[in-house]
Amino acid sequence: MKRFYPTIRVFGVLLTGFSFTLLVPLLLSWHWQDGAESAYDEAFLLTFGTGLGLWWTARSEKRELKVRDGFLMVVMVWTLLPIYAGLPLILHLNISFTDAYFEAVSGLTTTGATVLPNLDELPPSINLWRGMLVWMGGMGLVVLAVAVLPLLGIGGRQMFKAETPGPMKDSQLTPRLTQTAKGLWVVYGAITLACILGLKWAGMDWFDAVMHSFSTMGLGGFSSHDASFGYWDSPAIEAVTIFFMLLAGINFATHFLAVRGRSLHPYRHDPEIVWYLVTVIGSVVGIAIYLAVLEVYPDFGTALRFSAFNVVSIATTTGFANTDYNLWPMAAPLWMLFLCSFTTSAGSTGGGIKMIRAMILYKQVYRELVRAMHPSAVWPVRIGGGSVPQNILTAVLAFGFAYMCIIVALTLLMAFSGLDIVTGFSAVVASLNNTGPGLNQVGPATTFEVLTDFQTWVCIFAMLLGRLEIFTLLVVLTPEFWRK
Repeated sequence: MKRFYPTIRVFGVLLTGFSFTLLVPLLLSWHWQDGAESAYDEAFLLTFGTGLGLWWTARSEKRELKVRDGFLMVVMVWTLLPIYAGLPLILHLNISFTDAYFEAVSGLTTTGATVLPNLDELPPSINLWRGMLVWMGGMGLVVLAVAVLPLLGIGGRQMFKAETPGPMKDSQLTPRLTQTAKGLWVVYGAITLACILGLKWAGMDWFDAVMHSFSTMGLGGFSSHDASFGYWDSPAIEAVTIFFMLLAGINFATHFLAVRGRSLHPYRHDPEIVWYLVTVIGSVVGIAIYLAVLEVYPDFGTALRFSAFNVVSIATTTGFANTDYNLWPMAAPLWMLFLCSFTTSAGSTGGGIKMIRAMILYKQVYRELVRAMHPSAVWPVRIGGGSVPQNILTAVLAFGFAYMCIIVALTLLMAFSGLDIVTGFSAVVASLNNTGPGLNQVGPATTFEVLTDFQTWVCIFAMLLGRLEIFTLLVVLTPEFWRK
């Protein structure tokens, strides 16, 4: 047991720090007198006490985390932290542990699926807390920990490598990892502030601007209204949100380098951005034409407005909606669901397999076609002007295979549990890609409340797999991981 003490010690520090985030909705609940104050009081004391107890138990173990510790630490954060994040929901809303855990996991993994009805009637502090979970989960609580824990004498390199998405994990933006994490958070915070001001300018009140900026930058899609962005029916608000959703779908390392160098040069040399923008914009125009031709909307301008907002929202795995696209001809929402599987960049707050992996898979397929015609040809897979190493090609192929197998397996589980295939498949895809709404019974006009507890836990497992990029979680579940 003692070999886990360094990990328990770090998790105790993280949990203690996380408890102080509960003070934000607590103070606002006192200010607004919305009736949820006691829930935050109790949640804070339980979280702070548990974190302090774990730290005290393992306080003498101060060695640097090893690779295995890093994987375990990341999994502990994303599986155990939602227990404490869901406490205010259990204590105030009196919902089941399953539903509270689902909501907290959905927030921290930036999925944005919800089981809560009547969002407009929730205490404002509860809605703000949901938005905060998305925002904190957006860049990853572990990355934040990397910026803070070295100050406490706890290194975080292994946690950072296990948490950072995409195949290019070992690249470093600054000589010191702590500076990298801090820099990413500064950029993240600055763009969030700009989003808040933009939404306020477009017509939201301050509360909604803050709450929806948190969800936008985290690409989480939690809203304080059941109708989501249909509540405002405002092209200006939708335009501002589209812009910031697109920004959040780009690698934050690219944003960091652009800000640090005061230049657009990093954007021109990011190999994912062109593919990302062409895919999204092409899909927006294509679906708008499709909706206009089928006369779903009276004119192309209206079709373009609704296509732009909903396609960008789902493609970037945000999950906002300004209409019930579940009622569109099935080809359109199915294409949107396909987009959420790969569109966002590695290092962004989005989900899915990431554009960099999709590019590698596409180029690998093309290389095999060339080699079938010219067996002696040397045709390396190139990304950004350089050849992709064979070990990364192998890892991406394995990731793609695991991704498809998980979708099939979890969809079959949902079907065996009695769910219709469209609802089951879309719920799994939306959860695994951290997108939020699916289709049919879990579409944008409904919630995941219709699912049974078993089906809810399947979606929870899918959300965690997606957020941890599959292998981080699966590694910890292997018997070899636990052998000395």
